Amino acid sequence: MASFSAIGGVLAQRNARIFYSGSIVCWTGSWIQRIATDWLAWELTHSALWVAVIAFCNLAPSVVISPIAGVIADRLDRVKLTMASQFVSVAQAVILVVLILTGLIRVEFMAFLTLCNGAAETFSQPARQCLIPGLVPRQYLPGAVALNSLTYNAARFVGPAISGPMIALWGVVPSIALNAFAFAYASLTMVLLRLDPEVRLGKRSGASILQDALEGIRYVTRHRGIGPAMLFAATVGMTLRSVPEMLPPYVADIFGRGAEGLATLASTMGCAALIGGFLIAIRGRMTGLTRIAVGCGLVLAIFTAGFVATSSFAVGVICIAAMGAATTIHGISCQTLLQNSASPGMIGRVLSTWGMITRAAPAMGALIYGAASEFFGLRIPVLVGVVICMCVFVWTWVRLPRMATLLESGVPAANPRPRHPAAG
Repeated sequence: MASFSAIGGVLAQRNARIFYSGSIVCWTGSWIQRIATDWLAWELTHSALWVAVIAFCNLAPSVVISPIAGVIADRLDRVKLTMASQFVSVAQAVILVVLILTGLIRVEFMAFLTLCNGAAETFSQPARQCLIPGLVPRQYLPGAVALNSLTYNAARFVGPAISGPMIALWGVVPSIALNAFAFAYASLTMVLLRLDPEVRLGKRSGASILQDALEGIRYVTRHRGIGPAMLFAATVGMTLRSVPEMLPPYVADIFGRGAEGLATLASTMGCAALIGGFLIAIRGRMTGLTRIAVGCGLVLAIFTAGFVATSSFAVGVICIAAMGAATTIHGISCQTLLQNSASPGMIGRVLSTWGMITRAAPAMGALIYGAASEFFGLRIPVLVGVVICMCVFVWTWVRLPRMATLLESGVPAANPRPRHPAAG
């Protein structure tokens, strides 16, 4: 029961209750719309490549924008930056609804609007995450980071569970409209937060935005704990996490199901992710978290291979449940370790790099798999990706002791590349 106190301690804080209530509402809306737009793209084109393009457009802006977004999050009012970014998501949903209702919708317009929404979310992600250490006392930070992911995965379960029946009964418009209301609510609740100015307000450095962005990238790549963790996460994202980003083709072509099958798989993955996130949240300690993060990458590889190899929908449901749990545990563990080990002046840039990896890598993988599926089908490209990921897993596992020392110590490293083992 002591481990449950980690969650209780977080939710006892007023700021945390406001923050996470807004998070679960907007992320539920986001998942409701994501299922709707994926299905709309499939109905308009019946092309796995176009579904992959829509996924790519939502996630790809982080490749270019994330380093700059991290610098801006380290300089500006993070609450106002979050609100502005979320209102862009509101506008995107409203425009999409108007285009559908007027009959002017085209998949190319969807791609452009999704690109705009992805850019807005790229700015919002580091700004929101920089606020988390200010929501709770430091001893509750692992629980706060875990709850952040837990709310996301609760939304991942609830959103598809709501969106599937809505699409079947009324089409995609109500789902997208609901997302607009969800993001408006989340933005307006941000003004209720009472945060220390040191947490809310970034500090300008004497360097340019570009110089600060490059310094953040250098910090990540030179850190012997953060660097390998980021590389492994990027590999997992590109080769494994990209598969759930383009579920409709697998649902239709491998399992022979429709919108109900899509909702079942997405909801199952979200439910399992919620359970996995809860388990890692109540764990409440840093020791051993690096081993868990890396090990979950191997689990995800095994069940991703099983998901694309089978033609049984029941087996597919089991595999995607394991994928959901492993993905969440891996993500929460990595994010907690980054929050714990990054230097205070670099946290925005480190988290923006993490956001770039978790968004851009699945987008790139989905685009590659979508294009390759036109020639080799849906299965073979993913199985090749699984083999690549397992090779990187071996490389990372060899470096695990050094990574764990640097990431789990709780003291951000001033010199991320110590010359002697004792300095780590």
